[in-house]
Amino acid sequence: MLKVGHWKDVEPEIYDSKDAKAEKRVLIGRKLGAENYVMRLFTLPVGGYTPHHTHDWEHEVFVIKGKIELRGEEGESYILEEGNFAFVPPNALHGFRNVGDTEAQFICVIPTKGGE
Repeated sequence: MLKVGHWKDVEPEIYDSKDAKAEKRVLIGRKLGAENYVMRLFTLPVGGYTPHHTHDWEHEVFVIKGKIELRGEEGESYILEEGNFAFVPPNALHGFRNVGDTEAQFICVIPTKGGE
């Protein structure tokens, strides 16, 4: 059976600490029966960010709106804007920061072993 929805109908998980200032919505995951991948929508307020971290699974990222800095190893930084995509390999140091003057959003797809 096909399943559809709207991102605004998904309750966000709010992160507001020294480690992260972001909202995460699990659009597609185990709740909908996804067995292999999880699709998440992150919203970063102006100045918002995710932790700078690593783990053993990959990310596929697509920027919907805003201006986001993707930070990697020391000195490695990319500015991503609407329409840009990024691949974050397993074990690569990474973090996202909104460097624009409006809210930013990106889709992030991970394997289910990464949780939701």
